[in-house]
Amino acid sequence: MKNLLIATDFSANATHAAEYGYALASQVKANIVLCNAFLVPAEIPEGGTLVWPQYEYEELQKNSADELKELEKALHHKVKGAASRPYITRISEDGNMPEVVNKAAKKENIQLVVMGTHGNTGINGALLGNHSRKMIDNAACPLLLVPPTAAIAPVKKIAFATDFKEPEKDLQAIFNLIPLLKLLNAELLLTHIYTEIDEAYDFKKNIEGFLLELSNKANYPHIYYRIVKSEKTGKGLDWLCRFGNVDMLAMVHRKHSFLDKILIGSNTQKMAEHIWIPLLVVPEK
Repeated sequence: MKNLLIATDFSANATHAAEYGYALASQVKANIVLCNAFLVPAEIPEGGTLVWPQYEYEELQKNSADELKELEKALHHKVKGAASRPYITRISEDGNMPEVVNKAAKKENIQLVVMGTHGNTGINGALLGNHSRKMIDNAACPLLLVPPTAAIAPVKKIAFATDFKEPEKDLQAIFNLIPLLKLLNAELLLTHIYTEIDEAYDFKKNIEGFLLELSNKANYPHIYYRIVKSEKTGKGLDWLCRFGNVDMLAMVHRKHSFLDKILIGSNTQKMAEHIWIPLLVVPEK
């Protein structure tokens, strides 16, 4: 990983996510792009055409640039025990967050976008908030959502949660994660939440072949699996995040995927309120 983008609105949660992203960039020896999107209030003159006052644009852009500069200084001084000091560049542009972030990610060849969550309970604000949902839906590269409860510490184990209904796509998503895992020297824990005994039996039958193919193609030895029994998927993921000794939860986002069902299903609220570790959203290629 060469470049990591941290999206910020300068809120307390966004600043915590920036500190987490700084520590992660230090761990993998990546550069950082700090990115802020600001919106200029529009005026509607008599002609009916939207215009943006130049003086307001210049003032907002200056404020954004100044705050990014202060955030950069704070990150260099505040994050303790950083293995290396990441090189930081700054981008401030007008527009909505998803558009500005995706534009910057393409221009700067970003491999991972990091952003904070909103609200007082876990990642509830991120999953249900408009900006974050759009980021999840439109992200061109992996997106890391960091709740305010996430500990700033080296990542040693990432859980990849899936129903394994589309194994070939899961394999591709995991292959895309391998470079990050190697940089982190982290374990990958393949996780399946099941509700019925038969479902667990079928999973155990198929997982050995899946793991064999994965290990042969990925050339990465630190891959394991675990099944978790739960009456509801959200509760099973909640248990995994709290007691599974994992530092990050990774899920693939695609139409009608496991993650999509969690985002829009009845388990969304409970899952969002109880996830206290970062959520890594991997877009389907």
